[in-house]
Amino acid sequence: MSDRQRVLYVCTAGHTQRVFRPGKYEEMCGLFDVTENNGPEGWSSEDVAERAGGMDAIVTGWGAPPMIPEVFEAAPNLRIIAHSAGSVHGIIPDEIAERFVIPRAITVFSANGAIATNVAESAIGMLLMTMRHWVHFSNYIHETPHWRSGFYDYNGVFLLGSTVGVVSASKVGREVIRLLEPWRCEILVYDPYLSDEDAEAMGVERVELNELFERSDHVTVHAPRTPETEKMIGDEQLSLLRDGATLVNTSRGSVIDHEALLRHARARRIHVCLDVTTPEPLEPTSPLRQLDNVLITPHVSGAGHYGYHLIGDQTVQALVDCFAGRPVEGAVPMDRFETIA
Repeated sequence: MSDRQRVLYVCTAGHTQRVFRPGKYEEMCGLFDVTENNGPEGWSSEDVAERAGGMDAIVTGWGAPPMIPEVFEAAPNLRIIAHSAGSVHGIIPDEIAERFVIPRAITVFSANGAIATNVAESAIGMLLMTMRHWVHFSNYIHETPHWRSGFYDYNGVFLLGSTVGVVSASKVGREVIRLLEPWRCEILVYDPYLSDEDAEAMGVERVELNELFERSDHVTVHAPRTPETEKMIGDEQLSLLRDGATLVNTSRGSVIDHEALLRHARARRIHVCLDVTTPEPLEPTSPLRQLDNVLITPHVSGAGHYGYHLIGDQTVQALVDCFAGRPVEGAVPMDRFETIA
């Protein structure tokens, strides 16, 4: 039997091709004794449990089934669950975390930091696209014989030198803040878990949610989907936005009250870009689809080869660091598991 650490790889071949750059998956297989699915069909929870005996690690990803007690009963020496995707709540139910993962001090890794790079790039692009009305101007030229539409002013407070409100200093929010540095913005952040010391280190001003909406020229939302964030942004906050403001949401649709958003969008005071909606997909009859000051994309902000390949890189590194006894970058803080996305 091999003396290498044993890794159960739950993901399908399609997932492997998406998140591992050429040669990286083979590197993982060379470092560890990997039992792989890597076929076209996903495994069930029971399939994982049947194969978990003696495993030191389990690698999961998009489409992986939830962990069940039998997995942990079969793998008493399990040290890490490495999730080569975003949120781990789909694979680790609360009761599993409380009963097995936390008591055994099993490391849980999430590659959401890799995905954050793609989402942050999209958020910056969506801010620019929305505030500068590029879609409207392009459609106007294509659909009419005229040149410059007078419906939207082509001049205004754009990204350079503006005040940008970032809702949540999540991994995506922090990456957005980093990308905004060359734009010479004043950055306001609302995040109840962000300390004043961290805000100062990031070069941002920590404010309450209403103040953020009142002072910002543009707002980008990166809050997780939790009970506390359900419809966190509603009529009160949207009423505070100044005329001509831009609102971008690449986090979760549930964070914004869509009924309130529709009312304010219909008033044409604000310009909106939604990569996420509630429900998703948005109903064909939704009035939001009919408003030209509301741009809607089909939940694609996280896509991109760069971030996807970082998932594979970071997953392999998480395994290496865990087995070497080093801190794992991207480890989920299990002490506040209930509050994370």
